Amino acid sequence: MTAKDAISPLRRPVGSGLSADGLLPVATVDAGAPLTDVLQRLLDSPTHELGVADGKSTLGVIDSDSMLAALGRMIASRDDCSLISVECDPGDYSASLIARAVEDADAHMVDLWSAPAADGKILVTIRVRLENPESAVRSLRRYGYEVVEAIGGQRPSYQVERDRLSALQAYLNV
Repeated sequence: MTAKDAISPLRRPVGSGLSADGLLPVATVDAGAPLTDVLQRLLDSPTHELGVADGKSTLGVIDSDSMLAALGRMIASRDDCSLISVECDPGDYSASLIARAVEDADAHMVDLWSAPAADGKILVTIRVRLENPESAVRSLRRYGYEVVEAIGGQRPSYQVERDRLSALQAYLNV
């Protein structure tokens, strides 16, 4: 997904590059910029708004709500998935090897996210189509990955999901 996919249907571009209150300049991103690159710019923006431009014309505005909605569309909702977090040295990181380890457990990898860990390692979070992640955990360990957490595919209640989305929205509004 790109920046143009996260344009708020409720916000219109404000003329002359000013924010909705008319005081602060609104930063602008290219319409084709990936959402993963846009998120940090949105968080760094003092108004928590970004203009989306295609060449010289402004197409719209991304705000925290529209970014949250776009990110939510990027992640497919599944009831039958577990989360597994592994740590590894940067030289040992291989998404294809992690996928092979998951597939050796007769499971399907749905998503994979990686981020630097505090100790110079890479933290990889994997969503797999298993209600009980133990077979995938054993397989990842056989492949030499350090499993730091595994959460079974228990569907949280509607209230828990609503609370988590509210917490994320509060974070984006900070």
